[in-house]
Amino acid sequence: MSDATFQTFLTSGLFVLTASIGYLAWSAWRWLDRARDMEKAALVGVGYELRMNLMRMIQELAGVEDGSVQSEIQLVPVVHPQLDGILIRPNEADRESLTMMRGNYNELDAHKQTLRAALSGQGDVPAAANVAVDAVIGSIATLYLWEEHAGAAPKTARSTRSWHVRDWMKANDFRSDLLPGLHLRDAVVERLRELGMTLTPKPLTYTASEYYAKLYDRKADPNAPFWKRKAKPAAVAEEAETPPEAELEAASEEADMAASEADAAPEPVVEPEPAVEPEMAAEPDPAMEPEQAAVPEAEPVEVESAEPEATDEPDLSSGEKPPNPGVVH
Repeated sequence: MSDATFQTFLTSGLFVLTASIGYLAWSAWRWLDRARDMEKAALVGVGYELRMNLMRMIQELAGVEDGSVQSEIQLVPVVHPQLDGILIRPNEADRESLTMMRGNYNELDAHKQTLRAALSGQGDVPAAANVAVDAVIGSIATLYLWEEHAGAAPKTARSTRSWHVRDWMKANDFRSDLLPGLHLRDAVVERLRELGMTLTPKPLTYTASEYYAKLYDRKADPNAPFWKRKAKPAAVAEEAETPPEAELEAASEEADMAASEADAAPEPVVEPEPAVEPEMAAEPDPAMEPEQAAVPEAEPVEVESAEPEATDEPDLSSGEKPPNPGVVH
């Protein structure tokens, strides 16, 4: 073998070896990437599986409440193949959350079997339904932690606004009126708080139902349920004391009325008092009491005589000529 042929063989062999190593590395990376994607899809499927089971159980409980479900055959058993597949192999998911989810499934399955037995005539149906509703509320809280907090425990989950929980339930079609006689969103928020999760505002001033009950319609029925109009409280009696401004206004009105009445009334006619002659004045009685006797006598009022005084000048108003002193009649 010549030197040129050997170098060509060596170069070709190194190229094939490099390509083989690259292909094996790419295959291993692709296998790991696909396994990671499949694991993420399986974890997402676990949440979807739990949500579908919860929605189906809520519909069954609502049917038991309104009487549309009357036979144990209408209750479908709870199955969870996605969760079983995650639990049988190691993964990077939070095992504590998966264990809690498996516990919720066991609780739902047990309560559904109790409800089926009650529907067959071997128990109290309302009591079994109430216990199943409590299990549903706990499972919804677990599902929220799984999807929004990466499966963290309630005490280690980050602080969250309670409205975020309500918006998540709204986005997943968990309406507040799915279960008769229960506000579902408020119940889930309170369950998360009981489990130790920090939800703000803390504490709540009003629940959602109480807050919307304040925004009632004025034309609604006063005797309707709590989210309708409430009866108005009795009017508070006004205080007896009146403010000074009101007193001044009342006084001015009274003064105006008195002035108008005075203007409308006729003026009284004052009659002149008769003149008292000095001779007619009564002398004090000596037998009167000292106090009355001490009253001074009224001074006599000079009354002019009605007869005109004689004057030397003649009266020219009558038109008569004065007598001539030198003429004898």
